[in-house]
Amino acid sequence: MKVVVGSPGTWSGLLLRTGQCVFAGASIGVMVSALGFSNYTAFCYLIASMGLQVLWSLGLACLDVYALKIKRDLHNPVLVSLFVVGDWVTATLSLAAACSSAGVTVLFARDVHFCRTIPQFSCGRFEISVAFAFVTWLLISLSSLVMFWLLASV
Repeated sequence: MKVVVGSPGTWSGLLLRTGQCVFAGASIGVMVSALGFSNYTAFCYLIASMGLQVLWSLGLACLDVYALKIKRDLHNPVLVSLFVVGDWVTATLSLAAACSSAGVTVLFARDVHFCRTIPQFSCGRFEISVAFAFVTWLLISLSSLVMFWLLASV
């Protein structure tokens, strides 16, 4: 297998996984700090999806650290297949959660004008959390493409 930027067991792969974990955690943190987020299913789904992403990315980042420490190659076809499936599943869930939360946020801000009429409503925090979720998805999709490329090069 070729060594591609972002592949498992490399410094770039570790940075990619760390970025996924940090942005997903930031999305969770900002959403949890928003008042009344738990009243809306899309925001709860975003929390659940980003929580799964944090766990997945943190696990793979730990695996990358271990591989870098013992200088071991993680380009085993079975292991890369597992990474491909996990990344594609989490990417799909994260995109769905980010899009549904963005839809609800746009509904609140522009259609029903909750943000103007209810000053204690946390529209700004909802928007920031959704933006972090989309950045997380962007990093996951990059990782998914790298893993798929590695699997195809077997």
